[in-house]
Amino acid sequence: MPRLIRLYIVQVMVGFGLSAIFVAALLWFDVARLWSLVINNDAGPLAVFLLWLFNGIVFAGVQFGIAIMRMGRDEDGSGGKRDALPLVPAPAAAEAGVPRDALRRR
Repeated sequence: MPRLIRLYIVQVMVGFGLSAIFVAALLWFDVARLWSLVINNDAGPLAVFLLWLFNGIVFAGVQFGIAIMRMGRDEDGSGGKRDALPLVPAPAAAEAGVPRDALRRR
């Protein structure tokens, strides 16, 4: 199996695992009386499944994006760090006797 496909599958599994933990925490702490709504409704298990599924899609996408962005390396191995550019003063023209508000309107 190609390395990128394996990376994708692993990151999707991690994302859905994080989603399961997130949904369990939402139910455990009864955020917005979610646990009460789930146990008192016939469609409660479906709602929990859909909450897990949709959060899993989001978490998996974010997890994979982070993994891909962390893969980038520069040729010199500095990891994207660059030397700071030297500070050079920029000349600015000012007219004597003109209020500041007048300069902003131009």
